[in-house]
Amino acid sequence: MTKLVLRWALNSFALFFVMRLVPGIHIDRFRGLLLATLVIGLLNVFLKPIIVLLTLPVNLMTLGLFTFVINGVIFYLAAHLVPGFHVTGFGAAFIAALLFSLFTFVLNILFGTKQ
Repeated sequence: MTKLVLRWALNSFALFFVMRLVPGIHIDRFRGLLLATLVIGLLNVFLKPIIVLLTLPVNLMTLGLFTFVINGVIFYLAAHLVPGFHVTGFGAAFIAALLFSLFTFVLNILFGTKQ
């Protein structure tokens, strides 16, 4: 349970850092930051495998690079689901998803929460 809370905190920190780096990302309140992190995590767990399966031929043809587009779509969708989490366009969502994935990967490795 503590690893789950630690991962959520690390992912929230990563999302805050992404919000500071990418001009098209804005979160109104701290509560929105925590909720956006939760929604992105839930979408990655439940929706992303379905989308990857449905787009498998395209993903194979692009040697897995289409997964970056799927991550951008998940990020953009989370912005539509969470009040107070704003993304100006798909380009900002795409770059933010790339940075978010990179930061969460590094943070989870550094803090030993990667499973």
